[in-house]
Amino acid sequence: MRVEVVFALPDTQQCIVLDLPEGATVADAIAAAGIDAAAFDDEHVGIWNRRVTRATVLREADRVELYRPITADPKQARRTRAERNPVGVQAKRRINRS
Repeated sequence: MRVEVVFALPDTQQCIVLDLPEGATVADAIAAAGIDAAAFDDEHVGIWNRRVTRATVLREADRVELYRPITADPKQARRTRAERNPVGVQAKRRINRS
């Protein structure tokens, strides 16, 4: 059975194609890819953009994705953007009507 294990670091992306036996789990795929399995718990693992546990049995052509924790709080990032550009104070665009 052929599966892919993918993960992205801040500066690079890795895509590892593996041939695993039938009945292999997500944890087996992570170990076969040579990735430190302790760094990824069930919150940071998915198949085709859906979170799964490491005990999930894989199927042919599955794409195992390893997610990094977020580095910025989304609520705080929105507050910062709103402070920089409050509602009603947006820059006017020039419209070229020629």
